[in-house]
Amino acid sequence: MRILRLSLTDWRNYRTAEIEFVPGPNVLAGSNGQGKTNLVEAIGYLTTLSSHRVAGDAALIRAGEDSAVVRAVVVAGEREVLAEVLLNRSGPNRAQVNRSAVRPREITRNVSSVLFAPEDLALVRGEPSARRRFLDELLVQRTPRLAGVVADYDRALKQRNGLLRTARAGGDFGTLDIWDERLIATGTELLDARTELAAELEPYVAEQYAVLAGEDQGVALEPLRSIDVDGAGEGSTAERFAAALAVARRRELERGITLVGPHRDDLVLGVNGLPARSHASHGESWSFALALRLGSVELLRRALPTGDPIVILDDVFAELDEKRRTRLAGQVGRYEQVLITAAVEGDIPEALAGRVTHIRAGEIVGEVPA
Repeated sequence: MRILRLSLTDWRNYRTAEIEFVPGPNVLAGSNGQGKTNLVEAIGYLTTLSSHRVAGDAALIRAGEDSAVVRAVVVAGEREVLAEVLLNRSGPNRAQVNRSAVRPREITRNVSSVLFAPEDLALVRGEPSARRRFLDELLVQRTPRLAGVVADYDRALKQRNGLLRTARAGGDFGTLDIWDERLIATGTELLDARTELAAELEPYVAEQYAVLAGEDQGVALEPLRSIDVDGAGEGSTAERFAAALAVARRRELERGITLVGPHRDDLVLGVNGLPARSHASHGESWSFALALRLGSVELLRRALPTGDPIVILDDVFAELDEKRRTRLAGQVGRYEQVLITAAVEGDIPEALAGRVTHIRAGEIVGEVPA
C-alpha cells in the first residue's frame, strides 16, 4: 500500500495543505515545531481514528475552527481509494470512501500504516495502557471486525462501572449479573485475540530486535491477564473471567470499579528473561520499541491482502547512533513506501535519501525530487 496524495483543511497548524508522495522513501524536512509530525499524524489518524500524541480529537482541529478535514488518495494493489474524514469539534465525525458516506470505522479498512515516533518509548518504559492500546490497534488493523468487539467491551465496561458506583452509593445492583455476562462475552473474544496476536508477533519482534541491536537476545512478549489470579479457577477464558469476577465482586462493590478484564491487563516485554521496562538500557529500549513497530509491519504485510502497510518514521534517526541508523535503513528500505520526518537531513542514511519536501510554519515550501 502507498499514499499518493494527502490533503488537509484546518488540521493542526495547517489552514490548507496538499502534498504528493512517491513510492519508496519520502522525507519531510524542517526545523522542530514547523508541522512535519502533523502531516504524518494525519495519515496515522486514517489508520486508527486516533492520534499517537493526544487522547481526543479537539486538539487536532485548527484553533478557532469548528472542524477539520483529512483526505487521502491511497493505492492498494491495483485499487485506488479516496478516503476522507471530517472531524467535528461538536457532533460526530463523518467519513467517506470514494465520495460515498460510510461509518468512520470503515476508513481504517482502506488505509494501513505503521507509525513509529519518540512517544513509542512508552511502549517499553511506560504504563500498561500504552501496550494495551498497541495490541488493540494492531488487532483491528489485522482483523477490522474486532473494532466492534473493542467498542462493545468498552460500552459494557462503562455501564458496569456506572452500576458499581450506584451500588457503592447504596443503590440497587440487581442487574450486575447481566452486565457480567456482556463483559465476559466481549472480553473473552478480546482476551483470546490479544493472546493469539502476542504469540504471532513475538518471532517477528525478536527478528527485528536482533537486527537493530546487532545481537540475538531472548525477546519475549508475555500477556499478563488480570483474570489469571489465584482463586479464579481453571478452564476456558470465559470460565476464568467469570471466576475472577466472582472473586473480585466484594472489592469491586467497595471501590465502585471493575477490577478484572482486558482493561486491566498488560503485555510484559522481556529481554534475556528480564523485564525490559526495568532492566533495558536506553539504547535497548529504543531498539525494542522500534522492533515492536517493525515486527507489526512484518505481521501485517503477510496478513493483509494490501501487502506492505505505509511505514512512517517520525523523528527517529536523531535518537539513534550510526550503527542503529544503518541497520534501520536496511530494514525499512525494502518496503513499498516509507515516510520520514527529520529536523536535520544529514541524520537520514543515504539509503533512504528519497524525495525531500521542506516544511515551514505550516506551509509546504518546496520539493526536491529523489
